[in-house]
Amino acid sequence: MFWALIGIAVVILAIGWIAYGIWEYRLRQEEKTKPREASEKLKKSREAFAEYVKKMETFKKPEKK
Repeated sequence: MFWALIGIAVVILAIGWIAYGIWEYRLRQEEKTKPREASEKLKKSREAFAEYVKKMETFKKPEKK
């Protein structure tokens, strides 16, 4: 009796893991087709970095004396 319950539990657990794997796979496939939106913080960071790059383009290294 005990081993029958263990066997049923293992089968149910295996079915659950298979269903979870299929669900994760479908979710990953959906994320590949739909681009992820950038957050406001990320947008501000990108803008700040672009400004920094522009400043560094015009930067002149000081000459040694």
